[in-house]
Amino acid sequence: MKSHDIRKQFLQFFESKGHLIVPSAPIVLKDDPTLMFNNSGMAQFKEYFLGNAEPKSKRIADTQKCLRVSGKHNDLEDVGFDTYHHTMFEMLGNWSFGDYFKRDAINWAWELLTEVYKIPKENLYVSVFEGNPEENVPFDQEAWDIWKELIDEDRIILGNKKDNFWEMGDQGPCGPCSEIHVDLRSEEQKAKVSGKSLVNNDHPQVVEIWNNVFMEFNRKADGSLEKLPAQHVDTGMGFERLCMALQGKTSNYDTDVFTPLIEKVEQITGLKYTSNEVKNVTEEQNKINIAIRVIVDHIRAVAFAIADGQLPSNTGAGYVIRRILRRAIRYGFTFLNTKEPFIYELVAVLANQMGEFFPEIKKQQALVTNVIREEEASFLRTLDQGLQLLENVVSETKGNEVSGAKVFELYDTFGFPKDLTALILKEKGFTFNEADFETELQKQKARSRAASEVTTDDWKILIDGNVETFVGYDQTENEVKITRIRKVDSKKDGILYQIVLDSTPFYPEGGGQVGDKGTLVSANETIEIIDTKKENNLILHFAKQLPENLTAAFVAKVNTDLRTSTSKNHSATHLMHLALRTILGTHVEQKGSLVNANYLRFDFSHFSKVSDDEIKQVEGFVNQRIEEQLQLVEHRNIPIQQAMAQGAMALFGEKYGDTVRMIEFGNSKELCGGIHVKNTADIWHFKIISEGAVAAGIRRIEAITGDAVKDFYKNQENTLAELKETLKNPQDILKSVVSLQEDNAKLKKQIEQLLREKAKNLKGELASELQEINGIKFLAKQVDLNPEGAKDLAYELGNLGTNLFLVLATAEENKPMLTCYISKELVASYNLNAGQVVRELGKYIQGGGGGQPFFATAGGKNVEGIKEALEKAVDFIK
Repeated sequence: MKSHDIRKQFLQFFESKGHLIVPSAPIVLKDDPTLMFNNSGMAQFKEYFLGNAEPKSKRIADTQKCLRVSGKHNDLEDVGFDTYHHTMFEMLGNWSFGDYFKRDAINWAWELLTEVYKIPKENLYVSVFEGNPEENVPFDQEAWDIWKELIDEDRIILGNKKDNFWEMGDQGPCGPCSEIHVDLRSEEQKAKVSGKSLVNNDHPQVVEIWNNVFMEFNRKADGSLEKLPAQHVDTGMGFERLCMALQGKTSNYDTDVFTPLIEKVEQITGLKYTSNEVKNVTEEQNKINIAIRVIVDHIRAVAFAIADGQLPSNTGAGYVIRRILRRAIRYGFTFLNTKEPFIYELVAVLANQMGEFFPEIKKQQALVTNVIREEEASFLRTLDQGLQLLENVVSETKGNEVSGAKVFELYDTFGFPKDLTALILKEKGFTFNEADFETELQKQKARSRAASEVTTDDWKILIDGNVETFVGYDQTENEVKITRIRKVDSKKDGILYQIVLDSTPFYPEGGGQVGDKGTLVSANETIEIIDTKKENNLILHFAKQLPENLTAAFVAKVNTDLRTSTSKNHSATHLMHLALRTILGTHVEQKGSLVNANYLRFDFSHFSKVSDDEIKQVEGFVNQRIEEQLQLVEHRNIPIQQAMAQGAMALFGEKYGDTVRMIEFGNSKELCGGIHVKNTADIWHFKIISEGAVAAGIRRIEAITGDAVKDFYKNQENTLAELKETLKNPQDILKSVVSLQEDNAKLKKQIEQLLREKAKNLKGELASELQEINGIKFLAKQVDLNPEGAKDLAYELGNLGTNLFLVLATAEENKPMLTCYISKELVASYNLNAGQVVRELGKYIQGGGGGQPFFATAGGKNVEGIKEALEKAVDFIK
């Protein structure tokens, strides 16, 4: 059975059981501050489990893109080495929100596996929770009794808290679970060892394929459990493992989920992958197999993350995506001998495979391809740089063991992988101190954990059953009551309090717009709100202190100065988006934005630099819309199909409900939950202050509006006045500056000519100072020239013969520079290399450099080291 059909049958089966089929949420989470990525099927439904929102159906089924590469769920280092762990994977899930419970969940799971998919019952084992007396959670007798009706008792296994009690995190909804495991071994293997003994023991062919979680409890901050007001079912079936079972394979990578990608890698590299059926492969072939598994797994994670709006970067989720991609590149570089970008070529295969169920990969194919190709080229350059740095480390090492701290520095600063370093060192007869490396790595992890460590107390409920409302589109202040509070302690921000109100005018951070700030004012006190965010459908107001009287009546007041400036920038962002699509083309799509009171930042897809003329056109287009005084037309809670039919722009990677809010300014129509001006005239003026590249095919514009534009032009005016005064108040400033530039160019040419003449004069003087050592003409001397003059002088002296070894030092503006010239004949006959010479001598001036075997330079910071560097130069020819 093809993977395509396996996925379709799952969804059709649960649709027949009254489930609403919903699309996968984006793999990158933008509205959950507790998670970077969707790491399980239930992540998009957290607010329903917590009781903070009502689902559109009590029964839901889907296939969810998941990513596990950070935090509690981290499978990254296992990927490639075994046959069943992945970074990105699909989780087939069916959900009950206070509807059916254990009996239906278990019966339907069994029906689907044994009657629809026809997995032999004798290949299946199930587990139930054995109970935990310490937490007063009993043995799951109900699940045991249900399973007893379906399967022999000797195939039911008792599981401990680690294996059979599922938790969302350290706090929150949780409950016992019942797993289903499949034994894919041969009959001969089964006869020797019972599959029951291999369940949950990391056997590659006895694997869990389905987990039925019965949400009954809420884990509190102190670790205790309390019963949830309603019981829920949360199930997840690993799609890749299910395909392995149904296609009669013993490895996920042998299924048609991965084989098209593997075939493409084989075609590109000329190397062959051996399936899991082939035994006793050579060590060399095993390394190739691992590398190919890493690459075909990682391309899925990276491609879907980019398609959902997360570009590789040096921070946060972007750093995780970059790290995954670099792991794939490095495995190709080391074990498949790929020295040029190639992973980007797999995107077309992936889009063809998965485009029907996940249309975003098809629609974003060109962008994903370009970004991955550029990332590959960049990291391959980094690898080359790392090789050169590693050479320096080796040359400085006494003995044959390199410092682990040095290897960690290469890893941490330049992204140079540890195992690649080990491989290169081994070829040179070196090792490195792994214990030291691990010590440095753990220090870094501890620093990172400490910086992001957060402890969150339980909610203290002040008003039960409150449904919070947002009134911020119409009001900037209103009377409120506090419904719940909790304390949050982090290393980064210290102790803060999160306050939830019965209604609020405060806009929570979202859609690129920052959260509102303001105050809560009662008869006796004022509490400053420093930020507003949304988590699990609750609007959280952050404060450094709590009111003394939590039950008092308050007036929530938004800082209207910040709100007004922010709304100008947000509305201008919409107008600029339309301008870019009108002027540059409809290929332009928003790829990220930041809107605050000071400026707006907008990332968008475009294949080249936006020219100065195009920038002016965009500014003119937006300012024309401002002058037209377009009234805001706001559509609240309209069906998403209606909004799209009216031409609204929707963003990839965003999660939309069945009803949406659409914002119109003339021809600009976008789905948006943010705060906007009532009329474009309120923006006053729009000015672009920068444009540049973010990644391949992605550009970034920063712009300002309103008072910020006034300040910008005021600063320009002040600068012009200062320039005019500096130039002695000429009548024509531009003409005066051009004249200065012309004079400067003439003087520069004269200086260059004088330096060349000085170098020629020095040639005769220095020729008489050449010493003959071992048949080589040698000179090491500091000269009063700039680096370019030293280069000219070196080549002039090089014309004197075929056996010159020359090191010149300069110190222009207190910046030391070493220049080494070696006659090409000496390079060949004496195995000398100018690059190695300057790298070694560069240590004395606290610097380094390189170049060609016959000519190289090194810059540094320590002028005092020049003397010793020149003294040591002779050692190379003795």
